[in-house]
Amino acid sequence: MKIFPSRLALLIVLALPTAAAAQRGGDAVYIDDRLNQLQQSLTMMTGQIEQLQNRNAKLQQQMEKMQADYEYRIEQLEKGGAGRPGGAAPRPGAQAAAPATPSPTPPAGAANADQLYDEAVKKLQEGDYAAAERGFRTFIQRNPQNKLAGNAQYWLGETYYARRDYSNALTAFAEGYKVYKNSPKGPDNLLKLGITMSVMGRKPDACAVFARFNQDYPRATDLQKRRIDQERQKNGCG
Repeated sequence: MKIFPSRLALLIVLALPTAAAAQRGGDAVYIDDRLNQLQQSLTMMTGQIEQLQNRNAKLQQQMEKMQADYEYRIEQLEKGGAGRPGGAAPRPGAQAAAPATPSPTPPAGAANADQLYDEAVKKLQEGDYAAAERGFRTFIQRNPQNKLAGNAQYWLGETYYARRDYSNALTAFAEGYKVYKNSPKGPDNLLKLGITMSVMGRKPDACAVFARFNQDYPRATDLQKRRIDQERQKNGCG
């Protein structure tokens, strides 16, 4: 059967709308498929983000718990006046370089105080909080003017805090801030006082404590200042 050119052109013209419609239908299906794929991808990403957020929250909780339980280890990093009197006396058993000239023997009372303090710190590190409590309390009672008394008062508070005895912890940190405000551990006593109040649900009091930090300790370390900022945000302090 022969088809004349004019008739063939007519058939092509008549077929064009159908082809265009088919093309449009195919495009619509393709777009729907792509939208479904994108929606599925978005759902998966949202789930992954939620998982990451949950993991981050758990890690944050673990870090806070570890920081509360192991904060006493900072003692090992303390130098000079922030650690031991004069920053020169080594702990018992530590290897020290032989001095060029004989050093004077420390008074018996000072040696006994150092030993008592070291033993209390060791008990704290071992997790024997009750023994550490007794050691630090005895040290403070016997040596209230010792350069390490402020440190001992702070660690005494930590022995309570680690056992979730927040009432006694609050008293210990408050005493440390009041009596040993200018000691190397003064800023830490104030910081932990506010944290303890927050844990006890006394957030307005905690915010008032945090507000005093920069005023009382303008030369605090960057780490301490960051901790204060974090606690203020966590407690919604204005």
